[in-house]
Amino acid sequence: MAEAAGKVWHGGDLAQAKALFPEAPEPWIDLSTGINPIPYPVPELPLSLWQRLPGVRDEAALLAAARETYRVPETAGIVAAPGTQILIELLPRLASIGPVAVIGPTYAEHAVAWRKAEMDVRESATPAEVGGAGVVVLVNPNNPDGRVIERAQLTAVARDLAGRGGLLVIDEAFIDFMPEASLIPDLPPATLILRSFGKTYGLAGLRLGFAIGEVRLTEVLRAALGPWAVAGPALHIGAQALGDSDWLAAASGARASDAARLDALLASRGVIVGGTSLFRLLATPDAPALFAHLGRHGIYVRRFQNNASWLRLGLPGDEASWQRLATALASFLPPCAA
Repeated sequence: MAEAAGKVWHGGDLAQAKALFPEAPEPWIDLSTGINPIPYPVPELPLSLWQRLPGVRDEAALLAAARETYRVPETAGIVAAPGTQILIELLPRLASIGPVAVIGPTYAEHAVAWRKAEMDVRESATPAEVGGAGVVVLVNPNNPDGRVIERAQLTAVARDLAGRGGLLVIDEAFIDFMPEASLIPDLPPATLILRSFGKTYGLAGLRLGFAIGEVRLTEVLRAALGPWAVAGPALHIGAQALGDSDWLAAASGARASDAARLDALLASRGVIVGGTSLFRLLATPDAPALFAHLGRHGIYVRRFQNNASWLRLGLPGDEASWQRLATALASFLPPCAA
């Protein structure tokens, strides 16, 4: 079950799952991503969206919907991109001083992007440990443990960095169901915030994300992305979904209930370290064996390169998948008990 050396592990690759467990029953249940398993209902799209280049008005409608939903201040800039990953890759263009402190463990691509730019990257456990870093990067709530850093602490870090020409980057990919924790409405200086569309709305394949911050920062990213960065269908669907507050509220309540149901299933299999309402992080010395056991049952979960005792599980999307997960977990026999 070996992956390529040096490659960052991600969830969502069922081809990899099938290669690891070729005899597993199908259909596979993919719990390896932290994506809403009940997606926003995609509307019927006009054929013209596929036939013409994305329009200025379409982009403006998307950005207006994002501003309202994310509560973006009028004075702040916002730019849309084909997913937040490309924004992460472009972040080093915003800062020339280091070192870069990444609050971790967290989403590994943040550190990778800054190292590609030949910046000195260090991992810190908390914002209080960043020392004289010129750039501080964190995910809030964190992936994979769901840790939330309070707004007051983030504001203090931002002000300190602003005073010495630094930059605070906050990846709020999993914050949509807890908007009270977002720093966007009271955006401090020297701060750039990333928001992901695909996770909460269950449409990762749409590839849509946003960067929000001082105009001087967002304009650098806009220029780097170039024209027509977001496809017309993504502009159209994104604007409609972000404007549907009723759907978001209903999804938030439903996923919170699902997360509690997952907690009950996992309680006897280890310690639930944390998570969000879209995933749970389980710690157990039996993690490698449990990963393999679930894989043989056609259930793919997320394991970690740097912590073999962790597994992250997303939410099943229907009752049949819930029952398969419950059956597989109940039949697991830890190695020490075998």
